[in-house]
Amino acid sequence: MKFENIDTEKWIELAIEYGLKIIGAIAIWIIGSWIIKKILKATRKVMTKSSYEESLQKFLINLLSWGLKILLIITLLGTLGVPTTSFAAIIAAAGLAIGLALQGSLGNFAGGVLIMIFKPFKIGDVIEAQGEIGAVKQIEIFTTKLIGLSNKEIIIPNGALSNGNIVNYTTEGTRRVDLVFGVGYDSNIKITKEVLMTVLTTHPKVLQTPEPTVNVLALADSSVNFAVRPWCNAEDYWTVYFEVTENVKEALDAAGIEIPYPHQVEIKKNA
Repeated sequence: MKFENIDTEKWIELAIEYGLKIIGAIAIWIIGSWIIKKILKATRKVMTKSSYEESLQKFLINLLSWGLKILLIITLLGTLGVPTTSFAAIIAAAGLAIGLALQGSLGNFAGGVLIMIFKPFKIGDVIEAQGEIGAVKQIEIFTTKLIGLSNKEIIIPNGALSNGNIVNYTTEGTRRVDLVFGVGYDSNIKITKEVLMTVLTTHPKVLQTPEPTVNVLALADSSVNFAVRPWCNAEDYWTVYFEVTENVKEALDAAGIEIPYPHQVEIKKNA
């Protein structure tokens, strides 16, 4: 009976010890899950107020959720008496291995996060980056998609995009069109400037503020070159570029002002 009492006492002690641990673990899980939900809700609210991209919000929320849940599980295991040092070492080793294997992808991910946070451009903007020009079609976590000028899709890794120069042609709302036209040396400079300025001031899409300018740019080998600088709304850039070029040619012809071009002179030999 004495030994039976001892065994019973041990079982009771073990039951009390592990029962309390299990109850504590359950309490930690319930409270921890509630805290995680509150943290995720608050984080989502802050991101929404800060106008984070929807795709970035989802990715960061999921990443934060998994990280907090892993931390909660490790805490539960520690409460139950399971050594957690080995788990931490395994997680650290796995993280290092994954980081080395996905080094390029992680760089693109980091670049995508930076782009979505600092917003150097948005969907619809016309940008120049990595030697490409196009309208931003989609901003994803790892890549950014552009629609090129010839309607081709351009995919640029966010790592390279965030680390390189980005020219945004849309942000300011207006653009200056830089054109150069050459006329013959016999042309009157004052009259030529008046003809060119008339073309600019009569075009419906050329802005009068900022004021367009016409100036002598260079005295070239066979022509006097004029810098013609009209301003327009960003979305009218190519319309102004092409139409002003065409209108200048017609206006110079109508005014009898010569546009120099190479001549071929035929030399006849006496028979």
